[in-house]
Amino acid sequence: MTATDADADATTDGTTTDATATAKAPVASGTGTTPGPEPVVTPGPLPRQRRHTLFFLEVVRDFAPVFLDTEVDMTRVLAHREAARAATGVHYSTTGYILRAAGRVLARHPDANAALSGRLRQRRALYPYVHGKLTLDATLDGQRVVLATVVPNLHQAELGQIQAHLDRIRGADLAELPDFEPVRRLHRAPLLVGRARFRRASRSLALRPRLTGTVAVTSLGHRAVDSFHSVGGTTTTFGVGRILPRPVVRDGQLAIAPLLRLSMSFDHRAIDGAQAADVLTEVKEVLEKEALAEEALAAV
Repeated sequence: MTATDADADATTDGTTTDATATAKAPVASGTGTTPGPEPVVTPGPLPRQRRHTLFFLEVVRDFAPVFLDTEVDMTRVLAHREAARAATGVHYSTTGYILRAAGRVLARHPDANAALSGRLRQRRALYPYVHGKLTLDATLDGQRVVLATVVPNLHQAELGQIQAHLDRIRGADLAELPDFEPVRRLHRAPLLVGRARFRRASRSLALRPRLTGTVAVTSLGHRAVDSFHSVGGTTTTFGVGRILPRPVVRDGQLAIAPLLRLSMSFDHRAIDGAQAADVLTEVKEVLEKEALAEEALAAV
């Protein structure tokens, strides 16, 4: 404290102000205001293993996201999953069903399966295929991170093919898997070089489906999360919460059904709310009503 500071804390009669007295008074232990240990402050940017997330968040600032959500009755999906497990031993993940449904629906909505690039000189790409990005909770070099895998050709992929892709990724050492070598190269590069590489790749409408897919799915349903919204770098992103038994009305009667709260964000630059509502409603209808028995048999 400087002399000027000390003078400012004193009144004309030589006593200290209330604020100064409070600051100088000892703090009683057990009051919840006792200063704790000093925080650990490390110089420099985020850990290298999270740089790809930082670069991604910088790129998606151009998006204009709007958020929708709905509830999906998962009775048919869960019945199919149990039947398939009994018949084949394969456990289909919830996200696999979402990816399949999104692929079927977006093939019918090319504007919602598009990508934009640029501001002053904007360009748009309409893709003849649907590639789906799925985020993964992973650990690299002891650091917990988010990685993503892109499942190709969801517009025609069967559920067994989607699940085989997810099982290959989840059963591998992500620190060694060739799929994630581009991410590891970003981590090894100097910060500014890695940022420039990522931005250059993300501006390419030809490369973007390989980086982020044409639709994204992200799930926190393995924890006590009912719903959430995310921007996955695609025109539409689906957020998957947990499935819980909840009350529903069927034929005028109260019943209990396994419900999934499914959210969807959409980039308002690419599509408007009415079409986004169509997409979310159709994904819900595929999950609730489309028969999957043939695929369970095909997976044997």
